[in-house]
Order: sequence, then structure tokens, then C-alpha cells
Amino acid sequence: MALSPLTSSVRVLGAPGERHEEILTPEALEFIGRLDAAFADRRPEILKERRRRSGHLAGGTPLDFPLATRALREDPHWRVAPPAPGLTDRRVEITGPPERRMAVNALNSGAKVWMADFEDATAPTWTNIVGGQLTLLDAVERRIDFTTPEGKEYRLGTGLATIMVRPRGWHLTEEHLEIDGRPVSASLVDFGLYFFHCAQRQIDAGYGPYFYLPKLENRYEARLWNDVFRHAQELLGIPLGTVRATVLIETITAAFEMEEILYELREHSAGLNAGRWDYLFSLIKTFGHRTDFQLPDRAKVTMTAPFMRAYTELLVRTCHRRGAHAIGGMAAHVPSRDAEANTAALAKVRLDKEREAEDGFDGSWVAHPGLVPVCREVFDGVLGDRPHQTDRMREDVEVTAADLLSVRRIGTPPTQEGVRSNVAVALRYFDAWLRGSGAVALYGLMEDAATAEIARVQIWQWLRHDRVDRGTVTDLLDAECAALQDEDPQALAAEAREVFVDTALSVRLPAFFTPEAYTRHLVRRADARVNA
Repeated sequence: MALSPLTSSVRVLGAPGERHEEILTPEALEFIGRLDAAFADRRPEILKERRRRSGHLAGGTPLDFPLATRALREDPHWRVAPPAPGLTDRRVEITGPPERRMAVNALNSGAKVWMADFEDATAPTWTNIVGGQLTLLDAVERRIDFTTPEGKEYRLGTGLATIMVRPRGWHLTEEHLEIDGRPVSASLVDFGLYFFHCAQRQIDAGYGPYFYLPKLENRYEARLWNDVFRHAQELLGIPLGTVRATVLIETITAAFEMEEILYELREHSAGLNAGRWDYLFSLIKTFGHRTDFQLPDRAKVTMTAPFMRAYTELLVRTCHRRGAHAIGGMAAHVPSRDAEANTAALAKVRLDKEREAEDGFDGSWVAHPGLVPVCREVFDGVLGDRPHQTDRMREDVEVTAADLLSVRRIGTPPTQEGVRSNVAVALRYFDAWLRGSGAVALYGLMEDAATAEIARVQIWQWLRHDRVDRGTVTDLLDAECAALQDEDPQALAAEAREVFVDTALSVRLPAFFTPEAYTRHLVRRADARVNA
């Protein structure tokens, strides 16, 4: 559909690449410009509100369910939109970056949904961003089949997973697209390019443009996304309500506004997801200054912890009360050739999925195709032929603000192994991210930006409260840097160390490692390669 010209055009600053012209068409860029013109002014207000609230919480303001929306929460009548085509049965969802080989494997995996992740699982190089959009376009067009130079074939089969796309969060910008001398919101770029090229194609195929929304902190951010959806549908002549979006409840403040978030998105809502790793990161980041919010080693914080149980049970109750799907958290195990280790890891995955299915979740996430059968078997056992269990109201669940914040009950000092593990994971992830990989197998787990965030904020908090000595951390950091460089001479150990120091050892805790590392390292390295 042709759009009338804007007074301000989108400038492409990124280096041209193979087939980039198929994504960065004048019409697609015009569409991005339309979205920017409508919403660019609201994004800074969202970020300003985040900083304001963060300051209040740091100053001692208690976190509670909003009084202003109490009537909305107590109203028993409103519901979200019914499930859209391809999203009725979501018992297994697989996630990963929109990279060609991984896309074919995910779509063929037997999962009901594939979440193509531009956020935590993608290092936002220009090549990855535009290449990811090409992957999605080719997947929708069913022309993604390919053969590797070694002769291995990747072909789409039948019974493919439904595609959902996770754009980057509101806190990020895309430095390679510019309007009036400023970068465009990364959220609008990722959403806009996919929506422009694939929304109608997906509708024609019997599905629709479906999304996962990351890092939301309150109802106002959900309202902004809902307005983006309405405007995008109007611009392209797509019926209102065709878009569907699942919100990841992965910030502590969003946990207190689940009903409000569903309400704001009710005409486009596809439910909520328990984004548990980012949730832990948010909890530590929000209350890292307080001595009563110190978590033990990351590996010791399980989903059976009281405050995590409160969070997930409230999510299921909230979703089902409003007719929405509740989707469980990530199983990040990477299948191993070590049979004994693999059996033990799969047993843990099974227990985790059994707890979710028995608690009332309608489906759950896995990070690897090898985990799909385990997750599917567990949910098949509970759901049978039913597509979901939204009829389980969980009226037995009563969660208070104190329940969501009851961290003190599991607080124990960090162990030496816990400190070392956090340093090793964060450093190796930063190295991989700087080299263009956002989903990285480390120590038997598929790690993404969320786990690196937990690792670095835990180090920061432990240092702040003298739970660990700074010299111990820097010694471990130096040792891990040396080990990393020995393991891989191509590693960017020095740059990864710099990111770690800036984001984990500074006096002020950066809200995310990604924005500064993106402009300071990732874009700089790409520019250096182009100018070489």
C-alpha cells in the first residue's frame, strides 16, 4: 500500500548487504517514518517515567498494587480478545534468534509457536537485524530452504510452528536508521519492518501478525504498544484487532499491574508470559540498594522460592480470569552427548514443566528443539485433547504485595563458585554478543542477555553490600579473561572485560548493559570494518 511522503525521511546509515534492498524499501522506510512521527515523542516520556519511579523506589516508596485502578481489577466482566488463528493451542513454544538455520529447526521442531527474538537472543548488529527480517520474510513465503556448503539440507516440513516476533524494548534505539539526526526507536524498527512486509502475508496464510512485548514496566507502556498496533493497522488497511501480542511479565513493577496491562491491550492481547530470568534481574536492579533484597547464587533461586511461586500463580490466575493464555518460563538446557548428564538435566526440565502444567499454565518455553518432546509430553498429559486450560480460574490463589516481595526468606551469602560462575557467564556472553551472537551455549545452558544481566547485577549488589571483596572479583575477572583468550584466540576478551567493568563494577548500576555497549562497542566495531 502506497503511503504519502513525509516531510522527514528515514536515512539508512548502515552498510548495504545482500538482499537488504528487499527489506529497506522506500515504502517500508516510509512506514517506519509514519510510526516515528506518531510515537517518537511518547517514547522519551516512557523512559522518563521509568527513571522517576526507579528513584522513588530507591528512596523507600513502597511497591504495591495501584489504588487508581482498583475498580478495574475488581470488575469481573471484561475479557481480552479470543485466541487468534494459530494461537489457540500453545502448549510448547520455542524461542531463538531469527537466524536462517535456527528458524528452520524451530519451525520444524514440533512446537506450536516459534518466537523469533530480536531482543535478548539477538546481538543487534545491522547485519543481524536486517538479516533477521529477511529470515522472517522468507519463512512466511516458504522459501527459506537451503543447503550448507558442507551439504547439509534444511527444509521446511509440515505442521509448522506459528510465528511470533519479539522486537527490542523501548529503552533501545537503532543507530543505523536516522530521522532528523536522531536514531529511530528499535522497537518501532523491529515491529514496523516485520509488520509492513509480513502482516498481510500472514493474514493471507490464515494467521496474523503476532508479537511478544518485552521489558514493559507498567500499564502506560502497554497502552503505547496498543496505540502503535491501532495506528499500524489503520495505515495499512488491516482490520483492527488483527494483531495479537503476549506481554512478558519480566519486571517487578509489571507484576503489580498484570490486570492493567491485559486491559490496555485487551483488543490485541494474547496473554502473559512468565519471563522469569529477566524478572529476577529486574528485582535485583530495582532493590539492589536494599540489604533485605539480596538473592543467593543464581543457580539456587528456583521457581519454588516463595516469591517466585507468588509471581507465577498470580500470573495464571490473572490471565484465566480474563480469558487469556498464561505461558510458562524458559527451559534453557542444551542436550548433551553425555548420557548421564543429559538424563539428569531432562529430569529437571520435566519437573519444571510438570509444576507449570499442574499450576494451570497453558504452555511453556524451551530454548532447544531437543526439549520440545519433554515439554509437549508433560502438557499433553494435563491438557489431553484440550487446546488450553483457561477454564482453571485458580480462585484458590491470593497474592499480596508482601508475597511478591518476600525475598528475605531465601537470602543467603554468595558462594565462591556462585561469584566465579557469574563472572564467567557474563564475560563469555559479552564476548559472544560483541562478536554478533545473542544466544550462546555456556556450561550446558542456552544463555541470552537476560542471564548475563542477572550475573552482572548480582556481582554489583554483592559488592555494594560487602558480600564479596572487589579484589576477589577483579582477580576472577582477570583469570577468566586469560582463560577465554586461551580458549579462543579470536575472543574479544579485553572489550568484554571493559563491558563487565562498566556495568558490574561501577558505582552507579546501569539499567541495562546493552545501550552503552551497543553504541560504544558494537556499532563502533561495525563502522571500523566498513571503513577498513
